[in-house]
Amino acid sequence: MNISQAARRSGLSAKTIRYYEDIKLIAPAARSDNGYRQYDQAAVKELRFLAHARDVGFDLEESRQLLELSRNPARQSRHARDLVMEKSQKLQERIEQLVAMQKELLAMATRCKGDEGPECAIIENLAAGQESDK
Repeated sequence: MNISQAARRSGLSAKTIRYYEDIKLIAPAARSDNGYRQYDQAAVKELRFLAHARDVGFDLEESRQLLELSRNPARQSRHARDLVMEKSQKLQERIEQLVAMQKELLAMATRCKGDEGPECAIIENLAAGQESDK
């Protein structure tokens, strides 16, 4: 199948597939006589694997590691589990950061009158933060 068909079946764009080849995340596709990329079912399976890995938050290097594990019949499942648990911990930390940011934004909004006047607790709060960084 050509790159458009592989893109449709994998859920990735053709541009992404070409990029994954460029960075050697996947093997270069075979070429037909006319020079078009040709993908088999195994390649599409790997592309779907990568699409799913990216959808659940793995970056390219983490996705590479997981793909290498998937290719290795002698793999140990603990390696994949360790990667997932590490990613989960990082995600939990990011969630906590985002919740803290949201609380601060809501607190700033509560302190602001939100009227026609120029006084604004939000602007004052942000300006005070700049001064404390110096």
